[in-house]
Amino acid sequence: MKRIALLLAIGMLGGAAAPERVDLIIRGGTVYTGSEAPFVGDVAVSGDRIHAVGQRLPHQASREIDASGMIVAPGFIDPHTHLGAQLTGEDAQQRLIPGFLMQGVTTAFIGNDGGGDPDVGVVIGSARTRPVGINYAAYVGFGGVREAVIGEADRAPTPDELARMRQMVAAAMCQGALGLSTGLFYAPQSFAEMDEVVALAREAGNRGGVYDSHIRDESSYSIGLAAAVDEAMAIGREAGLPVNISHIKALGVDVHGQAPAIIERIEAARRSGQRVTADQYPWSASGTSLAAALVPRWAHDGGRPAMLQRFDDASVAERLRADMTENLRRRGGAESLLITQGLYRGQRLAEVARSLGTEPVAAAITVIRVSDPSVASFNQTEEDIAAFMQRPWVMTGSDASGGHPRAYGSFARKYAEYVRGREVLSLREFIERSTALTADTFRLADRGRLRPGAFADIVVFDPESYAARSTYEEPTLLATGVRTVLVNGVPAVQDGALTGAAAGRGLTQTPPAGSCP
Repeated sequence: MKRIALLLAIGMLGGAAAPERVDLIIRGGTVYTGSEAPFVGDVAVSGDRIHAVGQRLPHQASREIDASGMIVAPGFIDPHTHLGAQLTGEDAQQRLIPGFLMQGVTTAFIGNDGGGDPDVGVVIGSARTRPVGINYAAYVGFGGVREAVIGEADRAPTPDELARMRQMVAAAMCQGALGLSTGLFYAPQSFAEMDEVVALAREAGNRGGVYDSHIRDESSYSIGLAAAVDEAMAIGREAGLPVNISHIKALGVDVHGQAPAIIERIEAARRSGQRVTADQYPWSASGTSLAAALVPRWAHDGGRPAMLQRFDDASVAERLRADMTENLRRRGGAESLLITQGLYRGQRLAEVARSLGTEPVAAAITVIRVSDPSVASFNQTEEDIAAFMQRPWVMTGSDASGGHPRAYGSFARKYAEYVRGREVLSLREFIERSTALTADTFRLADRGRLRPGAFADIVVFDPESYAARSTYEEPTLLATGVRTVLVNGVPAVQDGALTGAAAGRGLTQTPPAGSCP
C-alpha cells in the first residue's frame, strides 16, 4: 500500500503542474471586458496588470474577492473634469478623489474647456511627489495659452504672439498632453477667430493629439448650436486631428429638440471619414458661473475688473441689461438658475431677486459684484439627453466641478437612471461607453478593457444598489453600490469603503517619432 501511495504521489507530481499563483483573483462575478459579451467568471491580477480573464480560472492567489452577483468591469474613464486643483494640490485626502473612486472611476482627464496650466509636464509630473487616488491625463488648454501671451483682451494675436502660442502648444504636446482643449464659449477664448484656433490645433495634431472643445455656442448666444458644431469639425479637418465635442447638449429654450439634427450633422462627417466623438453628462442642468451664464461676451473684454466697471457705466447700462435679460430668457428664466456657492447657495435667482426686492438681472449684478458663484442651470430636455446618449460615439463624462452633483454621481446616475430606470442604454453599452470607447478615442494604452496585460483598473459593483446619492441640494454625497475598486492593481475601495491607497498615476501620451526635439 505504501508503494502504491508513493507511485501515485510521484505520478501526480510529474503529471500535473501546481496552479499558477497570482496576487489577487476576483471570482464569480459577471464580467464585462469592455469589448466582449459578458460571462460569469474570474479576473486574476499580478502586480499592476491583469494576468488572466476567464471562466473558473485555475490560479491560486494570496487574496480572493467573491464577486458573486456583482458586475466586474474595467475602471471607468472620465474624459472631461475640472479636478486639476484637487489632483495637484496639497490636500492628500482631496487628491484621492473619493467621489470618483466610490463610483468606480479610475482615470480622469483635466485641462478641459481650455483651462489649466499650460506647463503640462509639471501638471502630470505632480503625481510623482503628491500621490493621487486615480490616474489622470491632461490637455493643454487654449485659454491658459492665450491668457499667458495676450491676456484677457478682445483682439487677435500679432504674428509673434501666434508663434509663441504655437510653441507653447507644441511644447505641451511633447510633454505628454492629450491634445488641445478649448472653451470658445468663455472669454477671452471667445475672442479668438477660427484661424487662430486652427493654427494651435495643428500643432497638437502634428504630435498625435485630439481637439477637444466646449464649442462656441451650445445654444443661441452667438453663432448658434449647429454652426458651433460645424466650426469644431471644420477646425479638426483643417488642422488634421480628431475632434471631441465636450459635454454635448442642446442648451436653452431656443434649441430644445435640435439633438436629432445635430446628430445627423456629426454622423454625416463620420460617414465621410472624419473622426468625431462627444462626451456627455447625465444631468438636465449644466454647471457654469453666474457671469458666464448671463453677462454678454463683449462685457468680459479685459477680465473681471473691466466687467465690474461696465456695471457702473451709464453709456452701456441699457445694452448690458438688455443682453443679460435675453441670456436669462435663453436659459429658461430666473427659476432655472440655482446658485451653488457663496452667500446665496441653494437659492434660485428668482428667490434672490425677491429677497433683495428687485428684478432678476439687477439681482444677478448685485451677486456678481461680490463674487461670481457657480450655478446649476436647468436648460436641457430629457428627449435631447436620451437622443445624444444612445449614439455609439458618445462616451460618459462628468464635467466634474464644484457645487454640482455631477462631480460625485455622474457614472452612478447614468447607470441607475438611464440603464436600470429608463432603459435608454443596455448595461453593456453603458460600460463600454464608459471604458473602451474612451480609451480607444484618446489612445490610452492598456486601459479601458479587462484583458491579459492591461493595467488592473477594475470596478466591482452591485447592480441592485449602484446609484448616485448626490443632489443639487447636497452635491457631495458619495455614490452607493461599489464594492471593490483596483487602481493599477491596488485596492482603493474594499468592501465598499475607501482604503486610503493612492495608487494613481500621471499618464502621458507619446508623440509620433520625429515630431518633438
